[in-house]
Amino acid sequence: MTIEVGSLAPDFSLTDTNKATVTLSELRGQNVVLLFFPFAFTSTCTAELCGVRDDIAQYQSLNAKVFGISIDTVFTLIKYKEDQHLNFDLLCDFNKEAGTAYNVLYESFAFGMKGVAKRSAFVVDKEGVIRYAEVLENANELPNIEAVKATLQGLN
Repeated sequence: MTIEVGSLAPDFSLTDTNKATVTLSELRGQNVVLLFFPFAFTSTCTAELCGVRDDIAQYQSLNAKVFGISIDTVFTLIKYKEDQHLNFDLLCDFNKEAGTAYNVLYESFAFGMKGVAKRSAFVVDKEGVIRYAEVLENANELPNIEAVKATLQGLN
């Protein structure tokens, strides 16, 4: 089932790069940006997430908390965050619970891998409602970050 704008965001609890549990429903009261990405240490994912890193002040000024989400292990994500000096949390969806709930998993990806996250962007408002949803089939494409920011601006 595709996640529709205006629907309640599926809740999840995932481990972050501080080894703490992040539960989406506990973040009510602030806007949240969820960026699903295929894999740490790949060129397109690094370009996307470093772009967010370099613009984190704008997300913060829009009262938004940003999370990158992938199926990589928490240990891989810790190293990736450290290496790329990312200033926002990455969430481990190793068991593919969030990816399944948001319907953003490839049936088949490169090298025969299954269940890899599609590059996707979601904006969840302060009440937990999806206000922006973009799921890309081509892993080499980037989400429309300007549309994400415009959505956030419209929420404030």
